[in-house]
Amino acid sequence: MSDERVIRTSGSTGVRIDGILATVLLAELMAPSRRLWLVSPWIGDVDVIDNRAAAYDSVFVDPSSRVYTFAQVLAGITHGGGRLSVVTRPDPFNDVFVDRLLRQAVPGYAQVVCAEDVHEKTLCGDDWLMTGSMNFTYRGMRVNDEIVSYRVDPAIASTARVDFARRFENAR
Repeated sequence: MSDERVIRTSGSTGVRIDGILATVLLAELMAPSRRLWLVSPWIGDVDVIDNRAAAYDSVFVDPSSRVYTFAQVLAGITHGGGRLSVVTRPDPFNDVFVDRLLRQAVPGYAQVVCAEDVHEKTLCGDDWLMTGSMNFTYRGMRVNDEIVSYRVDPAIASTARVDFARRFENAR
């Protein structure tokens, strides 16, 4: 069974990906995928979960009333037992995110592969896939006109994970 939602984001209309991305990440914090894949040429340590009202304290290992960044949340998933594979371009812009992620993640639970020609933009868990034109950056998530498809489909997600493993696991 497949469920899909397509979102066309735009800074001019105010349509953003924040809500769906936060929901997906909160679900991963509660029940991590065996391996979560993040593939994007550009990744920024953008704000992704607003916990200033303490609404999500139960999903964080060491909760506080603040806004959590992408690196903090992904590292939190590794603390819950999830494994993470990140594929991005070798670029100083991405280094900030990668350095923060690796400093906070459980050692050995997060791997980063730098691939010069990567252009795909996908976040993929055990039974879902978020993919489209959006880089995981401030401009990609809040300014640019983008299209993002969020699809719950274990077969499609499995195919993507197998392809990512084939393409990137030995590329370190």
